[in-house]
Amino acid sequence: MARHSDIKNVAVSARKARARNVRLIKWFLIVVIVFSAFAAGFFIRGDSKFLESLGFTSLAVDVDRNPGSTTSGDTYNSIGARVNEVEGIIADDSLDYYDLDLVTSNVLDAFSEATQDPYLRYFDPARYAALLQDSSGNYSGVGVLFSEYNGRAYAVDVFEGSAAQAADVRQGDFVVAIDGDHEHDWTMSEVAAALRRDEGDSIVITWRRAETLDDEGGEEFTTTLACADYKVTNVESSLEGSVGYISVKQITQNAATLVKKALEDLESQGAASFVLDIRDNPGGYLTQSVDIASLFVKSGTLVKIQTKEAEETTKNATGSVATDKPLVVLVNANTAASAEVLAAALQDNQRATLVGATTLGKGSVQVTRELSFGGALRYTAAYYKSPLGHNIDAVGVSPDIAVGLSGEGDNQKTLALETAQSLIGK
Repeated sequence: MARHSDIKNVAVSARKARARNVRLIKWFLIVVIVFSAFAAGFFIRGDSKFLESLGFTSLAVDVDRNPGSTTSGDTYNSIGARVNEVEGIIADDSLDYYDLDLVTSNVLDAFSEATQDPYLRYFDPARYAALLQDSSGNYSGVGVLFSEYNGRAYAVDVFEGSAAQAADVRQGDFVVAIDGDHEHDWTMSEVAAALRRDEGDSIVITWRRAETLDDEGGEEFTTTLACADYKVTNVESSLEGSVGYISVKQITQNAATLVKKALEDLESQGAASFVLDIRDNPGGYLTQSVDIASLFVKSGTLVKIQTKEAEETTKNATGSVATDKPLVVLVNANTAASAEVLAAALQDNQRATLVGATTLGKGSVQVTRELSFGGALRYTAAYYKSPLGHNIDAVGVSPDIAVGLSGEGDNQKTLALETAQSLIGK
Protein backbone atom coordinates (compact mmCIF):
# COMPACT_ATOMS: atom_id res chain seq x y z
CA MET A 1 0.00 0.00 0.00
CA ALA A 2 2.86 2.37 0.85
CA ARG A 3 4.54 1.55 -2.49
CA HIS A 4 1.38 2.47 -4.44
CA SER A 5 1.15 5.78 -2.56
CA ASP A 6 4.77 6.65 -3.43
CA ILE A 7 4.17 6.03 -7.14
CA LYS A 8 1.09 8.24 -7.04
CA ASN A 9 3.06 11.07 -5.37
CA VAL A 10 5.82 10.89 -8.00
CA ALA A 11 3.23 11.15 -10.80
CA VAL A 12 1.65 14.23 -9.22
CA SER A 13 5.05 15.89 -8.81
CA ALA A 14 5.88 15.23 -12.46
CA ARG A 15 2.63 16.81 -13.62
CA LYS A 16 3.30 19.89 -11.47
CA ALA A 17 6.81 20.20 -12.88
CA ARG A 18 5.52 20.02 -16.48
CA ALA A 19 2.91 22.70 -15.74
CA ARG A 20 5.54 24.95 -14.17
CA ASN A 21 7.83 24.54 -17.18
CA VAL A 22 4.98 25.43 -19.55
CA ARG A 23 4.30 28.62 -17.59
CA LEU A 24 7.99 29.56 -17.63
CA ILE A 25 8.13 29.05 -21.40
CA LYS A 26 5.02 31.22 -21.88
CA TRP A 27 6.50 34.01 -19.76
CA PHE A 28 9.79 33.77 -21.64
CA LEU A 29 8.00 34.07 -25.00
CA ILE A 30 6.04 37.10 -23.71
CA VAL A 31 9.27 38.81 -22.61
CA VAL A 32 10.92 38.13 -25.98
CA ILE A 33 7.90 39.50 -27.87
CA VAL A 34 7.70 42.67 -25.74
CA PHE A 35 11.45 43.28 -26.02
CA SER A 36 11.34 42.77 -29.79
CA ALA A 37 8.42 45.18 -30.17
CA PHE A 38 10.20 47.74 -27.99
CA ALA A 39 13.41 47.49 -29.99
CA ALA A 40 11.52 47.59 -33.28
CA GLY A 41 9.81 50.77 -32.14
CA PHE A 42 13.14 52.47 -31.74
CA PHE A 43 14.35 51.34 -35.16
CA ILE A 44 11.09 52.19 -36.90
CA ARG A 45 10.53 55.58 -35.23
CA GLY A 46 13.34 57.19 -37.24
CA ASP A 47 11.98 55.73 -40.49
CA SER A 48 9.42 58.37 -41.49
CA LYS A 49 8.54 56.77 -44.85
CA PHE A 50 7.80 53.39 -43.31
CA LEU A 51 5.64 54.93 -40.57
CA GLU A 52 3.72 56.99 -43.12
CA SER A 53 3.12 53.86 -45.26
CA LEU A 54 1.51 52.27 -42.21
CA GLY A 55 -0.67 55.34 -41.69
CA PHE A 56 1.13 56.63 -38.56
CA THR A 57 1.90 60.11 -39.90
CA SER A 58 1.74 61.70 -36.44
CA LEU A 59 4.70 59.58 -35.33
CA ALA A 60 6.88 60.35 -38.32
CA VAL A 61 10.01 62.31 -37.42
CA ASP A 62 11.90 64.63 -39.74
CA VAL A 63 15.44 63.64 -38.74
CA ASP A 64 17.00 66.70 -40.34
CA ARG A 65 14.76 69.10 -38.42
CA ASN A 66 14.56 67.18 -35.15
CA PRO A 67 17.80 65.37 -34.38
CA GLY A 68 16.77 65.21 -30.72
CA SER A 69 13.86 62.90 -31.65
CA THR A 70 16.14 60.15 -32.90
CA THR A 71 18.24 57.73 -30.89
CA SER A 72 21.42 58.17 -32.89
CA GLY A 73 24.50 59.82 -31.38
CA ASP A 74 24.39 61.68 -28.05
CA THR A 75 21.66 64.14 -28.99
CA TYR A 76 20.14 63.88 -25.54
CA ASN A 77 23.38 65.23 -24.10
CA SER A 78 22.82 68.45 -26.05
CA ILE A 79 20.58 71.33 -24.96
CA GLY A 80 20.38 72.43 -28.59
CA ALA A 81 19.00 69.06 -29.66
CA ARG A 82 16.40 69.06 -26.91
CA VAL A 83 15.23 72.57 -27.77
CA ASN A 84 15.30 71.64 -31.45
CA GLU A 85 13.00 68.71 -30.79
CA VAL A 86 10.48 70.86 -28.93
CA GLU A 87 10.66 73.56 -31.61
CA GLY A 88 10.02 70.97 -34.31
CA ILE A 89 7.00 69.51 -32.53
CA ILE A 90 5.48 72.97 -32.04
CA ALA A 91 6.13 73.87 -35.66
CA ASP A 92 4.52 70.64 -36.91
CA ASP A 93 1.66 70.02 -34.53
CA SER A 94 0.97 72.98 -32.26
CA LEU A 95 -1.64 75.65 -32.98
CA ASP A 96 0.37 78.10 -30.86
CA TYR A 97 2.90 80.62 -32.14
CA TYR A 98 5.73 82.54 -30.51
CA ASP A 99 8.00 85.56 -30.98
CA LEU A 100 11.40 84.16 -31.94
CA ASP A 101 13.43 87.06 -30.52
CA LEU A 102 11.52 87.03 -27.23
CA VAL A 103 11.89 83.26 -26.84
CA THR A 104 15.58 83.51 -27.70
CA SER A 105 16.14 86.10 -24.98
CA ASN A 106 14.13 84.17 -22.39
CA VAL A 107 15.82 80.83 -23.14
CA LEU A 108 19.34 82.26 -23.12
CA ASP A 109 18.67 84.29 -19.98
CA ALA A 110 17.44 81.14 -18.24
CA PHE A 111 20.47 79.23 -19.52
CA SER A 112 22.76 81.94 -18.13
CA GLU A 113 21.08 81.73 -14.73
CA ALA A 114 21.43 77.94 -14.63
CA THR A 115 25.18 77.82 -15.21
CA GLN A 116 27.90 78.13 -12.60
CA ASP A 117 29.36 81.18 -14.33
CA PRO A 118 28.07 84.30 -12.50
CA TYR A 119 29.36 86.51 -15.33
CA LEU A 120 27.63 84.69 -18.20
CA ARG A 121 25.28 87.11 -19.96
CA TYR A 122 23.33 87.21 -23.20
CA PHE A 123 23.14 90.69 -24.70
CA ASP A 124 20.26 91.02 -27.13
CA PRO A 125 20.96 93.13 -30.25
CA ALA A 126 19.76 96.36 -28.62
CA ARG A 127 21.81 95.91 -25.45
CA TYR A 128 24.87 94.92 -27.45
CA ALA A 129 24.52 97.96 -29.72
CA ALA A 130 24.42 100.20 -26.63
CA LEU A 131 27.51 98.45 -25.32
CA LEU A 132 29.37 99.13 -28.56
CA GLN A 133 28.38 102.76 -28.97
CA ASP A 134 31.26 105.05 -29.86
CA SER A 135 33.50 105.57 -26.83
CA SER A 136 35.79 108.05 -28.54
CA GLY A 137 35.74 111.71 -27.52
CA ASN A 138 35.14 113.18 -24.08
CA TYR A 139 32.23 111.97 -21.98
CA SER A 140 31.09 112.98 -18.54
CA GLY A 141 30.21 110.90 -15.50
CA VAL A 142 28.46 111.12 -12.15
CA GLY A 143 31.55 110.91 -9.94
CA VAL A 144 31.53 107.18 -9.23
CA LEU A 145 34.18 104.56 -9.85
CA PHE A 146 32.45 101.25 -10.59
CA SER A 147 33.49 97.66 -10.04
CA GLU A 148 31.61 94.40 -10.62
CA TYR A 149 30.68 91.49 -8.38
CA ASN A 150 28.99 88.38 -9.75
CA GLY A 151 27.96 90.24 -12.87
CA ARG A 152 26.49 93.29 -11.11
CA ALA A 153 28.01 96.77 -11.11
CA TYR A 154 28.47 98.58 -7.80
CA ALA A 155 30.10 101.78 -6.55
CA VAL A 156 33.62 101.09 -5.40
CA ASP A 157 34.46 104.78 -4.86
CA VAL A 158 32.45 108.01 -4.78
CA PHE A 159 34.45 111.10 -5.70
CA GLU A 160 34.66 114.05 -3.33
CA GLY A 161 32.33 116.87 -4.35
CA SER A 162 30.55 114.83 -7.03
CA ALA A 163 26.83 114.74 -7.87
CA ALA A 164 26.74 111.16 -6.57
CA GLN A 165 28.21 112.16 -3.21
CA ALA A 166 25.66 114.97 -2.92
CA ALA A 167 22.89 112.39 -3.53
CA ASP A 168 24.33 110.18 -0.74
CA VAL A 169 25.49 107.41 -3.05
CA ARG A 170 27.92 105.29 -1.03
CA GLN A 171 30.61 102.73 -1.60
CA GLY A 172 28.99 99.29 -2.05
CA ASP A 173 25.71 100.54 -3.58
CA PHE A 174 24.62 98.30 -6.48
CA VAL A 175 23.15 99.62 -9.73
CA VAL A 176 19.62 98.23 -10.10
CA ALA A 177 18.33 100.27 -13.05
CA ILE A 178 19.30 103.12 -15.35
CA ASP A 179 16.62 105.39 -16.79
CA GLY A 180 13.96 102.98 -15.52
CA ASP A 181 15.36 99.84 -17.16
CA HIS A 182 14.99 97.06 -14.57
CA GLU A 183 14.89 94.24 -17.11
CA HIS A 184 18.37 92.85 -16.45
CA ASP A 185 21.36 93.00 -14.13
CA TRP A 186 23.66 95.88 -15.06
CA THR A 187 27.27 94.92 -15.70
CA MET A 188 30.13 97.36 -15.23
CA SER A 189 30.65 97.71 -18.98
CA GLU A 190 26.93 98.43 -19.53
CA VAL A 191 26.95 101.10 -16.84
CA ALA A 192 30.02 102.69 -18.41
CA ALA A 193 28.27 102.70 -21.80
CA ALA A 194 25.11 104.25 -20.34
CA LEU A 195 27.16 107.03 -18.73
CA ARG A 196 28.65 108.16 -22.04
CA ARG A 197 26.70 111.40 -22.08
CA ASP A 198 27.47 115.04 -22.62
CA GLU A 199 28.21 117.31 -19.70
CA GLY A 200 25.00 118.64 -18.19
CA ASP A 201 22.85 115.69 -19.31
CA SER A 202 20.84 113.96 -16.59
CA ILE A 203 20.72 110.26 -15.84
CA VAL A 204 18.33 108.43 -13.51
CA ILE A 205 19.99 105.61 -11.55
CA THR A 206 18.27 103.28 -9.10
CA TRP A 207 20.60 101.84 -6.46
CA ARG A 208 20.35 99.05 -3.90
CA ARG A 209 22.10 99.52 -0.58
CA ALA A 210 23.21 96.04 0.51
CA GLU A 211 24.82 95.16 3.82
CA THR A 212 27.55 93.20 2.04
CA LEU A 213 28.41 92.36 -1.56
CA ASP A 214 26.78 88.94 -1.09
CA ASP A 215 23.59 90.44 0.35
CA GLU A 216 20.67 90.10 -2.10
CA GLY A 217 18.48 92.49 -0.13
CA GLY A 218 18.78 96.11 0.81
CA GLU A 219 16.76 99.30 0.38
CA GLU A 220 16.42 100.70 -3.13
CA PHE A 221 16.55 104.42 -3.87
CA THR A 222 16.58 106.47 -7.06
CA THR A 223 18.79 109.43 -7.93
CA THR A 224 18.70 111.89 -10.81
CA LEU A 225 22.29 112.94 -11.40
CA ALA A 226 23.74 115.58 -13.67
CA CYS A 227 26.72 114.38 -15.66
CA ALA A 228 29.89 116.43 -15.27
CA ASP A 229 33.53 116.22 -16.29
CA TYR A 230 35.41 114.92 -13.25
CA LYS A 231 39.19 115.22 -13.29
CA VAL A 232 40.51 112.49 -11.03
CA THR A 233 44.20 111.71 -10.73
CA ASN A 234 44.70 107.98 -11.20
CA VAL A 235 48.11 107.76 -9.50
CA GLU A 236 48.89 109.97 -6.51
CA SER A 237 52.09 110.01 -4.50
CA SER A 238 53.57 111.68 -1.42
CA LEU A 239 56.57 111.35 0.85
CA GLU A 240 55.59 110.35 4.40
CA GLY A 241 58.80 110.70 6.41
CA SER A 242 61.17 108.22 4.78
CA VAL A 243 58.35 106.26 3.15
CA GLY A 244 57.12 106.90 -0.37
CA TYR A 245 53.34 106.49 -0.60
CA ILE A 246 51.73 105.68 -4.00
CA SER A 247 47.97 105.27 -4.53
CA VAL A 248 46.60 103.68 -7.75
CA LYS A 249 42.84 104.01 -8.37
CA GLN A 250 42.65 101.83 -11.51
CA ILE A 251 44.95 99.67 -13.62
CA THR A 252 44.66 101.86 -16.71
CA GLN A 253 46.57 101.73 -19.99
CA ASN A 254 49.34 103.97 -18.66
CA ALA A 255 49.28 102.94 -15.00
CA ALA A 256 52.75 101.32 -15.08
CA THR A 257 54.31 104.44 -16.59
CA LEU A 258 52.71 106.63 -13.93
CA VAL A 259 53.81 104.34 -11.09
CA LYS A 260 57.38 104.27 -12.43
CA LYS A 261 57.48 108.07 -12.55
CA ALA A 262 56.13 108.26 -8.99
CA LEU A 263 58.86 105.85 -7.81
CA GLU A 264 61.57 107.94 -9.46
CA ASP A 265 60.22 111.19 -8.01
CA LEU A 266 59.95 109.77 -4.49
CA GLU A 267 63.41 108.21 -4.60
CA SER A 268 64.85 111.56 -5.66
CA GLN A 269 63.18 113.01 -2.53
CA GLY A 270 64.86 110.41 -0.31
CA ALA A 271 62.27 107.62 -0.02
CA ALA A 272 63.85 104.54 1.59
CA SER A 273 60.79 102.26 1.35
CA PHE A 274 57.38 102.32 -0.34
CA VAL A 275 53.68 101.74 0.24
CA LEU A 276 51.61 100.85 -2.84
CA ASP A 277 47.93 101.44 -2.08
CA ILE A 278 45.56 99.48 -4.35
CA ARG A 279 42.54 99.48 -2.05
CA ASP A 280 39.22 99.96 -3.87
CA ASN A 281 41.01 99.32 -7.17
CA PRO A 282 38.65 97.43 -9.54
CA GLY A 283 41.51 96.29 -11.76
CA GLY A 284 41.87 96.84 -15.48
CA TYR A 285 44.61 95.78 -17.87
CA LEU A 286 46.45 92.57 -17.00
CA THR A 287 49.51 93.66 -19.01
CA GLN A 288 49.76 96.81 -16.89
CA SER A 289 49.55 94.77 -13.67
CA VAL A 290 52.43 92.65 -14.94
CA ASP A 291 54.39 95.78 -15.85
CA ILE A 292 53.80 97.35 -12.42
CA ALA A 293 54.88 94.15 -10.66
CA SER A 294 57.98 94.07 -12.89
CA LEU A 295 59.03 97.44 -11.43
CA PHE A 296 59.66 95.56 -8.15
CA VAL A 297 60.36 91.92 -9.19
CA LYS A 298 63.55 91.16 -11.11
CA SER A 299 62.58 87.80 -12.61
CA GLY A 300 60.19 84.88 -12.35
CA THR A 301 56.50 84.14 -12.78
CA LEU A 302 54.02 86.90 -11.95
CA VAL A 303 50.72 85.21 -12.84
CA LYS A 304 49.40 81.88 -14.10
CA ILE A 305 46.42 81.79 -16.46
CA GLN A 306 44.11 78.78 -16.89
CA THR A 307 42.10 78.51 -20.12
CA LYS A 308 40.18 75.80 -22.00
CA GLU A 309 42.98 75.34 -24.54
CA ALA A 310 45.86 75.28 -22.08
CA GLU A 311 45.83 74.10 -18.48
CA GLU A 312 48.22 76.90 -17.52
CA THR A 313 50.20 79.63 -19.23
CA THR A 314 52.40 82.11 -17.41
CA LYS A 315 53.43 85.74 -17.65
CA ASN A 316 56.87 86.56 -16.31
CA ALA A 317 58.64 89.64 -15.06
CA THR A 318 59.81 91.90 -17.88
CA GLY A 319 63.20 92.74 -16.31
CA SER A 320 62.38 96.45 -16.03
CA VAL A 321 63.09 96.81 -12.29
CA ALA A 322 62.79 100.33 -10.93
CA THR A 323 63.64 99.76 -7.26
CA ASP A 324 64.74 97.09 -4.80
CA LYS A 325 63.73 99.02 -1.69
CA PRO A 326 61.24 97.47 0.81
CA LEU A 327 57.59 97.47 -0.25
CA VAL A 328 54.25 97.25 1.52
CA VAL A 329 51.03 96.78 -0.47
CA LEU A 330 47.66 97.95 0.90
CA VAL A 331 44.61 95.84 -0.12
CA ASN A 332 40.97 95.54 0.91
CA ALA A 333 37.74 93.74 -0.02
CA ASN A 334 37.30 95.95 -3.10
CA THR A 335 40.72 95.21 -4.57
CA ALA A 336 39.70 93.20 -7.62
CA ALA A 337 40.71 91.43 -10.83
CA SER A 338 44.10 92.49 -12.22
CA ALA A 339 44.76 94.50 -9.04
CA GLU A 340 44.55 91.18 -7.17
CA VAL A 341 46.97 89.69 -9.68
CA LEU A 342 49.41 92.48 -8.82
CA ALA A 343 49.07 91.85 -5.08
CA ALA A 344 49.50 88.08 -5.47
CA ALA A 345 52.53 88.51 -7.75
CA LEU A 346 54.33 90.68 -5.21
CA GLN A 347 53.35 88.47 -2.28
CA ASP A 348 54.27 85.09 -3.81
CA ASN A 349 57.60 86.43 -5.01
CA GLN A 350 58.29 87.58 -1.42
CA ARG A 351 58.76 91.10 -2.71
CA ALA A 352 56.10 92.83 -0.60
CA THR A 353 54.26 92.63 2.69
CA LEU A 354 50.48 92.80 2.22
CA VAL A 355 48.51 94.83 4.77
CA GLY A 356 44.72 95.25 5.01
CA ALA A 357 41.86 92.84 4.26
CA THR A 358 41.34 89.87 1.94
CA THR A 359 40.68 90.99 -1.63
CA LEU A 360 37.42 90.56 -3.58
CA GLY A 361 38.25 87.25 -5.31
CA LYS A 362 37.42 88.26 -8.86
CA GLY A 363 40.17 86.23 -10.52
CA SER A 364 38.47 85.57 -13.84
CA VAL A 365 38.54 86.95 -17.37
CA GLN A 366 35.39 87.59 -19.41
CA VAL A 367 35.14 87.55 -23.19
CA THR A 368 32.26 88.96 -25.25
CA ARG A 369 31.59 87.14 -28.52
CA GLU A 370 29.16 88.24 -31.23
CA LEU A 371 26.44 85.76 -32.19
CA SER A 372 25.45 85.01 -35.77
CA PHE A 373 21.74 85.75 -35.13
CA GLY A 374 22.42 89.09 -33.42
CA GLY A 375 23.55 90.17 -30.00
CA ALA A 376 26.46 88.71 -28.10
CA LEU A 377 27.42 86.32 -25.32
CA ARG A 378 29.72 87.26 -22.47
CA TYR A 379 31.34 84.35 -20.63
CA THR A 380 34.31 83.49 -18.44
CA ALA A 381 37.21 82.36 -20.61
CA ALA A 382 40.12 82.23 -18.16
CA TYR A 383 41.07 82.17 -14.49
CA TYR A 384 44.01 83.86 -12.80
CA LYS A 385 46.21 82.00 -10.35
CA SER A 386 49.02 83.32 -8.22
CA PRO A 387 52.65 82.51 -9.17
CA LEU A 388 52.58 79.63 -6.66
CA GLY A 389 49.36 78.29 -8.16
CA HIS A 390 46.88 79.55 -5.56
CA ASN A 391 43.36 80.27 -6.79
CA ILE A 392 42.31 83.92 -6.78
CA ASP A 393 38.73 83.59 -8.05
CA ALA A 394 36.15 83.26 -5.26
CA VAL A 395 39.04 83.13 -2.75
CA GLY A 396 40.91 86.41 -2.96
CA VAL A 397 44.40 87.26 -1.77
CA SER A 398 44.90 87.24 2.00
CA PRO A 399 47.11 89.91 3.59
CA ASP A 400 50.18 89.10 5.67
CA ILE A 401 48.99 91.59 8.26
CA ALA A 402 45.19 91.71 8.55
CA VAL A 403 43.59 94.92 9.73
CA GLY A 404 40.11 96.32 9.14
CA LEU A 405 39.27 99.97 8.63
CA SER A 406 38.06 101.50 11.89
CA GLY A 407 37.65 104.90 13.49
CA GLU A 408 37.72 108.26 11.76
CA GLY A 409 41.31 108.08 10.55
CA ASP A 410 42.84 105.70 8.01
CA ASN A 411 44.31 103.15 10.42
CA GLN A 412 45.14 100.76 7.55
CA LYS A 413 47.33 103.37 5.86
CA THR A 414 48.94 104.27 9.20
CA LEU A 415 49.85 100.63 9.86
CA ALA A 416 51.19 100.22 6.30
CA LEU A 417 53.42 103.28 6.67
CA GLU A 418 54.69 102.05 10.04
CA THR A 419 55.41 98.61 8.57
CA ALA A 420 57.28 100.13 5.62
CA GLN A 421 59.29 102.33 7.99
CA SER A 422 60.25 99.29 10.10
CA LEU A 423 61.57 97.47 6.99
CA ILE A 424 64.13 100.15 6.14
CA GLY A 425 67.64 98.82 6.49
CA LYS A 426 66.57 95.18 6.80
